[in-house]
Amino acid sequence: GGPAFPPSRPAPASGVLAPPVAPATAPPAPVAPVAAPLPDVPSPIPRSGTIDQLTAEQARGLARFVEAMEAQDYFQVLGLPQTATKGDIKKAFYRDSRTYHPDRTFHLTDEVSKGHINSIYKRITEAYYVLRDDAKRAKYLTDITGPDRANKLRFTEASEAEQKAEAKKAVEEEFGTVPKARPFFKSALQDIERQNWSSAERNLKMGLTYEPGAARFKEKLAEVQKKLDDQRRASGDSFKIR
Repeated sequence: GGPAFPPSRPAPASGVLAPPVAPATAPPAPVAPVAAPLPDVPSPIPRSGTIDQLTAEQARGLARFVEAMEAQDYFQVLGLPQTATKGDIKKAFYRDSRTYHPDRTFHLTDEVSKGHINSIYKRITEAYYVLRDDAKRAKYLTDITGPDRANKLRFTEASEAEQKAEAKKAVEEEFGTVPKARPFFKSALQDIERQNWSSAERNLKMGLTYEPGAARFKEKLAEVQKKLDDQRRASGDSFKIR
């Protein structure tokens, strides 16, 4: 006869080996710990309707939610990747702000849970107002991807002051620090872009009368004057009176 099957896997009547039967509930696959409530993670409270009371489990879920937020950046708070668009940010904010709006807990007698909901709502709003602003978002991304991430998760007034100072410095480096000089320096840069060396020279000299210490524009003037000298030599009039 044919080969014998082991006692634990008897041959079916048809003579074909039956596939193993999966257990009714397979054990869950191991999941890497995630530091943020992602969009598909259910809220510990209902998404709609007034909240008159919470179960003990919901109250515990809120407490865990608030505790987890302390280690989350604003993208994680809204359940978004760092590449999220403004549309994604707005959609996530409206979704979560409706869930955690304090108006829903007007009749809630559990003051601790009510406080947790208010904290979550404030953090969601904070995340939205930072991430929807391009300048703040750029500064925040630099902060949370740097070595001091743990201390930069909240965009504070100090963060905003630092961001404004950096923006001011960038403008000053681009167009100078003296308001009266800036239009001339700006026009000079446009002249240089168009290779209009004579006009660039005039504008740089005018700008430097207001801001004689502008090192960047002194360098620009030297570059422009070299271009003018090259042009004069090329046209054979380098000895004409200027």
